[in-house]
Amino acid sequence: MLYGAMKVTIGGPLKLAFRPWVEGLENVPAEGPAILASNHLSFSDSFFLPAVLDRKVTFIAKAEYFTTPGVKGRLTAAFFKGVGQLPVDRSGARGAGEAAIRSGIGVLERGELFGIYPEGTRSPDGRLYRGKPGGLARVALATGAPVIPVAMIDTEKIQPPGKVVPKLMRPGIRIGRPLDFRRYQGMEHDRFVLRAVTDEVMYEIMKLSGQEYVDVYATAMKRQLAEAARAEKEAGKAAKAALTRAEKEHAGKLRAAMERADKEQAERDRPEQRRSGP
Repeated sequence: MLYGAMKVTIGGPLKLAFRPWVEGLENVPAEGPAILASNHLSFSDSFFLPAVLDRKVTFIAKAEYFTTPGVKGRLTAAFFKGVGQLPVDRSGARGAGEAAIRSGIGVLERGELFGIYPEGTRSPDGRLYRGKPGGLARVALATGAPVIPVAMIDTEKIQPPGKVVPKLMRPGIRIGRPLDFRRYQGMEHDRFVLRAVTDEVMYEIMKLSGQEYVDVYATAMKRQLAEAARAEKEAGKAAKAALTRAEKEHAGKLRAAMERADKEQAERDRPEQRRSGP
């Protein structure tokens, strides 16, 4: 009931304001369990996709959104529950993965749609990154639910990181044909099978989105970018300190030169003063 109310109050205005275009909506079944596996460009992905679907879709979100104290925290928790998000404790990598798997299986066993981002985090630069096999593939093989590849397009341009006010433009959503992995059921603990299933899904997402594919994890790339930014910042501090030292040294040398010039001029002026004396 809350989901329906949220869809009307948020989804309706969202569609009117941004007018997202959709291709392949017929690939989402009218009933029964299915996994929507999407690329992840923006925080808004979890709002635009449910807004264009007739059925409820449940995503997972970090538990901090549901446990923040105070009035703001309670409102935030109510909002995320209302838009179909389930809390997952991300305090540990393994614990987070197991929690996501349990949540996904529970949603699918109820015959509902489960949304997941195989990259595990938002793309840092708009490219498509390697999918993590621990969540998507295991849920698909454990339940036998079809995997529907989804491509979110241009959502990162609407509200880039750090921007508060969104830009009014039309994002796109391409929905591919369902992928059937039931031939691998019972093999959800075979890491080679998990990798193969995940790579097949990511390939379909790449074809739908047209993104450049990067065969590394987005989380690893974010760490590299953060480390590079820190190194650049430290280098900037060092360069500024070196420049300050050089400026001080130059100023000291200039001051000493001026003092010597004044002293020499004073020495030259003394004989003149003696000759012109009484």
